[in-house]
Amino acid sequence: MFKVKANGINRLDIEMSGKLNTEDMNIALDELVSKSKNIENGKMLYEVIDFHLPSLGAIGIEFSRLPSMFGLMKKFDRAAVLTDKTWLKKVSEFEGALYPGLEIRAFNRDQKAEAEAWLSS
Repeated sequence: MFKVKANGINRLDIEMSGKLNTEDMNIALDELVSKSKNIENGKMLYEVIDFHLPSLGAIGIEFSRLPSMFGLMKKFDRAAVLTDKTWLKKVSEFEGALYPGLEIRAFNRDQKAEAEAWLSS
């Protein structure tokens, strides 16, 4: 499952759980692009609930759309990732280095208030 919800004019809240297949990945990326269309200097709050690696087909879809994802990420300044998986925290923060101008910080799932404060600062 991948839900994208607008939270104000320049913020998206994203909830991920379970395993994404090819169809789910297409829908998720389309929704992400659509809901970030008018965002500038945006913020994202990712909540990773029960993460499973996506299917190989879903990973292929993500890589095929990588050029458009770089353009989309330019709309955002900060992203907070809520997860209890240490390896996901490290991967998330490393991913921030791949997108110039986007700072990604990872938090435990019980640190939502801290993540919200960081996004707002």
